[in-house]
Amino acid sequence: MSNPYEGIQEWVQQLPEFVQPIGVAVAGMIPYVEGEGASGIGIILGINPFVAAIAAMVGNFLSVLAVVVVSSRVRERVVAHRGGGAEAADPAPAPSARRAKGQRRLQGWLSRFGVPGASLLAPLALPTQLTAAFFAASGVDRKRVLLWQGVAIALWTVVVSLVATWLVGVLGW
Repeated sequence: MSNPYEGIQEWVQQLPEFVQPIGVAVAGMIPYVEGEGASGIGIILGINPFVAAIAAMVGNFLSVLAVVVVSSRVRERVVAHRGGGAEAADPAPAPSARRAKGQRRLQGWLSRFGVPGASLLAPLALPTQLTAAFFAASGVDRKRVLLWQGVAIALWTVVVSLVATWLVGVLGW
């Protein structure tokens, strides 16, 4: 079987070595691609699996960090605004049916398994950025959200990186 990625692998290998992990980290910041997708893509494109995994985790975590900081600040302002005697803000527009279903599933996991379990399971339903925003907006402590999202990012990225490395070896890519 010939390698369908040969052309892009050659292009990636021509990039300076310091640029390759930056590209993987940027890809890790994209919801639904995240650490696991970015790492797998990097490995398939010929980047060292360890470097690809670390860069993908860093990119994914940095985006989650930004989301948690912004979401928790917004929540603090809303709570302070409501607590100060002012009327509640206009309700947010209704989420799409698909997103509402994911939020209900995440809320169920949060109630049933707590932040650790929900963080580890959530990548099956929603991107880590949305999960982190939901937790922070729900009032979960920032440090707790970041800890468990970091654990989930590391775990899922390592699993996918190992599978991608194995597949590349088996398929000869």
